[in-house]
Amino acid sequence: MKRTIPRSLVSKALNQSAEPSGNDDEAKVDIAAASTTAAFKGAGSAWKAGALAQSQAAVEQGRAQLVEDILNGRHELQISPDQVEDPLGSDRRDDWMAQEAFQTLLKSIEINGQDTPILVWPEDPNWKPDPLNPTDVSDARFIMLTGRRRHAAAKTLGLKLRAILASPDKRDAENSQFEMLFLRFRENEERENLGAFERLLAIGEMYETLRDSGEKTTAVAFAARIGVHESIVSRARAVFGARDQILNAFKNAYDMSFQDLQKALASLEGKPKKQARKSAQKLTAKRKVGGRNLSLTSANGNLSIKAASIPLSQEKLEELSDLIADFLAKNKEVPPAG
Repeated sequence: MKRTIPRSLVSKALNQSAEPSGNDDEAKVDIAAASTTAAFKGAGSAWKAGALAQSQAAVEQGRAQLVEDILNGRHELQISPDQVEDPLGSDRRDDWMAQEAFQTLLKSIEINGQDTPILVWPEDPNWKPDPLNPTDVSDARFIMLTGRRRHAAAKTLGLKLRAILASPDKRDAENSQFEMLFLRFRENEERENLGAFERLLAIGEMYETLRDSGEKTTAVAFAARIGVHESIVSRARAVFGARDQILNAFKNAYDMSFQDLQKALASLEGKPKKQARKSAQKLTAKRKVGGRNLSLTSANGNLSIKAASIPLSQEKLEELSDLIADFLAKNKEVPPAG
């Protein structure tokens, strides 16, 4: 509750101190009144100092909250395009800056400004804004996650970039490289009309990055993780693995449909030469799995697997298929025995 001094009491004390003193008793009154006035003035100074201290504390609290908001992506920053590194590179065609879509965006930003912030991470994972001036981040360096075209447009036009920091939880994830690729893919899925080739390349790159990091996953689990149908994962891996061949053989790769890409892959693989029947050889390998028999047979280039009473879920079957696919991919150049 705010403390106040009655105006009448202050006025009375001031008036008494102003009257001439006629005797010792009156002089004592004057001294007492003067002391009272000084006390009132001193109390006012204390209250003023307290108010200033409260204001300063509020300012410091506001700055601390702003630091937290910046680090958690709740406050937008103004940064120079030169402060941003791009370690991932584009998942788009090499000539994307010459495409009509980019030229349209460039014109829009020039006229209307940047409508959506780009997403970045601090290059230094331990970086924090200056607590005395949190919004001045001119000395910081950032890594681009999404907004490559907006970044290029701002750099071309000589404009500042609107940017926000991505979640620190993702930044500190065990496989941050995959998280960066996933953030890029998710924004492109939401904001852009990706062609079949671009989409499959992005999915294939994410899958291989995850596998190369040592994290075991199946096509089914991976598809659920990034929000695509499981049937697309194998096609994406094939397209990503043959991307250079596709680009060299088909100049219109970025305009191809999914069906066109399937045909392109088939034509690149070519049809295997048929072996003469007399040289055909049947190979068999058998294993005991608990009380069950496992049999693998290779004949005329065909592989068959037999295992009785083995209940497999769809996910387990996909995992087994991935293991076989990886083995065949690594050994596709090895000629058959005999």
